[in-house]
Amino acid sequence: MSTYTQILYQIVFSTKNREHTLVKESQKELYQYIWAILKNKKCHLYQIGGITVHIHILTHLHPSIALSTIIKDIKLSSNEYIKKQNLFADFNGWQEGYGAFTYSVKDKNNLVNYIKNQEEHHKNKTFKEKFIELLNEHGIEFEEKYLL
Repeated sequence: MSTYTQILYQIVFSTKNREHTLVKESQKELYQYIWAILKNKKCHLYQIGGITVHIHILTHLHPSIALSTIIKDIKLSSNEYIKKQNLFADFNGWQEGYGAFTYSVKDKNNLVNYIKNQEEHHKNKTFKEKFIELLNEHGIEFEEKYLL
């Protein structure tokens, strides 16, 4: 029997120390690079986006890929790419952790729109405030002191 899965992951992580280093002019190139990583691992990217301080990735992972492995690959590889290409002059790396949330495929269109409209969502709320909302929405216990 074959393996069948349909799990949408919304992956969220920020720049190191929440520094505003992902300048808008170069974000598209970063997103294309991350898309290529996912495609190479047989994962399907539905949407990627963010603002100067963080990114959101909406993807379906191939059943052979562990979530922590793909995030590690994305962070390490994109960090190297950013530095080699001098894509973001002030970029100092990614935060240590990440957030990953699962959704039903029925939520896909709403999530795509949410990720496309990150600038609008962050006009009145910081990354930390929105991230806490996500954690609460998914019933994840956390200690605020670790949300620098």
